[in-house]
Amino acid sequence: MESEKPLSLFCTVVAMDTTDYCYLVCSRCEKTLPNEYSSCKYCDPKFFNPGSSNSKRLYRILVSIASSEEVFVVVLFDRVARVLIGCSADEFFNFTMVNPSAGKLLEGKMFQMKLSKPKVNGNAQHLRAISVTPLCSDFSPAMKTLKELYRDGVSPLHQSQPSSSTHGNP
Repeated sequence: MESEKPLSLFCTVVAMDTTDYCYLVCSRCEKTLPNEYSSCKYCDPKFFNPGSSNSKRLYRILVSIASSEEVFVVVLFDRVARVLIGCSADEFFNFTMVNPSAGKLLEGKMFQMKLSKPKVNGNAQHLRAISVTPLCSDFSPAMKTLKELYRDGVSPLHQSQPSSSTHGNP
């Protein structure tokens, strides 16, 4: 991707890194925090209500995508990732704590993505998805599908299966 203007392409999600897909920010100014118990050095601590969290999670998902010509590693930040996941990073984080295998749902799905180069002034090294459009007419966000699959917090892989053996009973 040589030009400075965004590149629009049709692609397939090959893999999604679900080991480190979100980061903590101040719930007021959205500056990055080192951990959920840290308070923001930029905001007035009196702003936060007792009992409320002074941090929240935002998405930063690394995704490998394949176009007709090559494979890219792309970063999806919060606004774009919410289109695909269908919920906040906090909600997805809490869901994956109970259902750790939930992150593979987007693999194999096709999208049109608009990509931009990483900003020069930072540590960014991956292309950035600035918009994403599902190419499947019946696409539903991952969280909606996951809630159906993991109804009541039980993985479909771990649900009890009816026994095919009758153990001598007619």
